[in-house]
Amino acid sequence: MINEAIKKAMLARDKDRLEPLRDIKSKLLLESTSGNGEVSEETALKICMKLHKQRIETYDLYIAQNRADLAEVELLQANVIQEFLPKMLSEEDIKIEVIAVISQTGASGPQDMGKVMGILSAKLAGKADGKIMAALVKEELLKS
Repeated sequence: MINEAIKKAMLARDKDRLEPLRDIKSKLLLESTSGNGEVSEETALKICMKLHKQRIETYDLYIAQNRADLAEVELLQANVIQEFLPKMLSEEDIKIEVIAVISQTGASGPQDMGKVMGILSAKLAGKADGKIMAALVKEELLKS
């Protein structure tokens, strides 16, 4: 999938797309040579999520430093990487999952946050932002 995207970007001479795609490919190759030779779908997803998060954090940093020229490049690259990530859940959908897991586990207060977050993190891996999840879990557990 990445190789096809790289070929298309090369044919179109699209350097803006090519750089993040090559970054993904290099990280996947690095992972395959350090492991058993094959990268699982889950590992590839984690790598793409990490690269996307790095680009967004760098974008925010450049915006804070009034470097719009560099921020724009980071945002473009983040958007290219995001094409390889699953669609993120909305805050409302995450809240529904949070409430379901809290009732399923019988969590009754902030002391149960770790238990709830563990289940949610596994269930919503790659589909929800961890900060939003944590905030919603905390909010719901404080209501209990």
